[in-house]
Amino acid sequence: MKWLGFALKGAGAAGLASCLFACASYPTSTYTGQHADRVVVQKSTRTLQLVQHGKVLKSYRVQLGQSPVGHKQQQGDQRTPEGVYTIDFRRAESRFGLALRVSYPNPADRQYAAARGVDPGGEIYIHGQPHGGVNPARLASGPDWTDGCVAVSNNEMREIYAMVRDGTKIEIRP
Repeated sequence: MKWLGFALKGAGAAGLASCLFACASYPTSTYTGQHADRVVVQKSTRTLQLVQHGKVLKSYRVQLGQSPVGHKQQQGDQRTPEGVYTIDFRRAESRFGLALRVSYPNPADRQYAAARGVDPGGEIYIHGQPHGGVNPARLASGPDWTDGCVAVSNNEMREIYAMVRDGTKIEIRP
């Protein structure tokens, strides 16, 4: 009979640990504040704004792709895309902590790349800083260090992750 009590305690502890891990993986589970209905990234000023009904809720400084001028045209060009996209997926854990995926490439991006015979690239995210920090060699040419993503601090990413739902429109301007 003692083994049954031990097994139940063990199962209960495992269940509690599982629940705690799941809750820690979804930092928005207790967020009750405002949600953005639009995200606006202004590449020229390196800003990201969370907007609700035309009013800016929060604004953040960002880092972009290492070649930040111009629209992303192909895989590996290290540019951040420009245009209107959607936040279509969220990652509770990545090598950059929390991350929100931008729906690049859209059909026009794919068509443009296909006409040039190149891969348009993809996996563009708004994300935090990499675990272990940014490689100093990536910062040698300036403050922009991503491969085309939009990066903020990890604390800022926690706020953004909580305030932006999947399906939110994101406009990335030159």
